[in-house]
Amino acid sequence: MDQRKWHSPLVSKPLNFLDTNILLYAIDDADMRKQRIARELIESCGQQQSGVLSCQVLLEYVANLTRKYKVSRKTAALMAAAFAEWVVVDGDMSLVILAMARSAESNLSIWDAMVVEAALRAGAQTLYSEDMNAGQQYGGLTIVNPFA
Repeated sequence: MDQRKWHSPLVSKPLNFLDTNILLYAIDDADMRKQRIARELIESCGQQQSGVLSCQVLLEYVANLTRKYKVSRKTAALMAAAFAEWVVVDGDMSLVILAMARSAESNLSIWDAMVVEAALRAGAQTLYSEDMNAGQQYGGLTIVNPFA
């Protein structure tokens, strides 16, 4: 099986992968404009059942909630579990190998390359992130900065 072409049998619509920063802006009161945009994007993906995350994104989310935002571990776990209905891409060794190759050929950090590869594996068409080059394409995946 081509590790880049994993699809949930229940999903047949365009998918949108959200990077960790989108989830964090949704709870951050420091920038109300970004918070509103992030919340609208999360709500839209939830309603349309088009949202995709990865285990890495959820772990980064929990780590930031507890470290930066001082949320209790129990509350952070509950907040991450709220995304349980979304498509969540597991991180496995084949994904790591693809990410290492992507990082080397595209000059992405290994963490961003893991996100890109997870989005590709899910068949997402859009990867929403503030941290990557907006407009950049990887196969059928386009990076979009929703705050630009």
